[in-house]
Amino acid sequence: MLPQRDSFHFSTKGVPPRERLKAVRELRERGILPIEPMPDRLIHVEMAKWFLPGLGILSGTFCGLRQEGTPQAGSDDLFFGMNVAGEGAVVQRGREIIPGDGDAFLLNTGAGAFAISRPKRSQFLGLRVPRKSIAPFVSELNDETVRLIPRSTESVKLLGSYLSALLRGRMLASPEAARLVVTHVHDLIALSLGATSDAAALAEDRSIPAARLRAIKSDIVANLEDEGLNIGAIAGRHCVTPRYVHRLFEKEGITYTQFVLRQRLERAYRMLQDPRFAAWSISAIAYEVGFGDLSYFNRAFRSQYLRTPSDIKNQQ
Repeated sequence: MLPQRDSFHFSTKGVPPRERLKAVRELRERGILPIEPMPDRLIHVEMAKWFLPGLGILSGTFCGLRQEGTPQAGSDDLFFGMNVAGEGAVVQRGREIIPGDGDAFLLNTGAGAFAISRPKRSQFLGLRVPRKSIAPFVSELNDETVRLIPRSTESVKLLGSYLSALLRGRMLASPEAARLVVTHVHDLIALSLGATSDAAALAEDRSIPAARLRAIKSDIVANLEDEGLNIGAIAGRHCVTPRYVHRLFEKEGITYTQFVLRQRLERAYRMLQDPRFAAWSISAIAYEVGFGDLSYFNRAFRSQYLRTPSDIKNQQ
């Protein structure tokens, strides 16, 4: 039984190498993660788990570890893993696969014991979902052993970018937000496994746009300092058209340009208030957040906050 909490975080960073063996085994004993150290390997763990109704999420970087799973009475969960980067091997009932960077795989936990070995450092995302939540939406979901889903699968790429964006933000800001996350993840898993035509149409309406918008917003926020952050570049990175991006933002009652401007102004505001940037000039802060025109920055800032950048900076 997993601990009853919304999330769990653990890292071996700062733990002396000689004490990591004990720390890792405690994770297994407490029911957090069934991992065992691999012989003669450097142990490293940096992980987080989230527990949502109908969805468990594991995200982390692992090295020198073997994760093991055995069938449990009353459990018929599916484990959808995503090998973000690094090396590893997945084995179930004699079948072995070696996912490459970006590849995904499916494990049916009721089909038999499995093991995921990570002798070298690898970055990983794991999703545990009830089979009954996915099976009705998939064309064929039998009791086969481990199954590889290549990184070229569009829904796998979208699921990875969506989860990465979520994990950088406040994923569980509210119960309503959590329910939407679960729905979107279920839809994207079904698409990755081969959704029925009805399920694909439903996902196209309710989950794909939301997942793309979340990933696009995260991309924008991560690259605000790029003065050339135009909609064409963003659309190209996400394999959609600029018009599609415009429509995503329009559904939220805002334009792409307004969103970028708001994010840049908010970051500038935070920097102006932050003592760590007290020695920075206003122009340096403006250029740092992606403004190429200081006069435009000053006008936009005053329009947004009804105060000048100097007013905010002089409050320090």
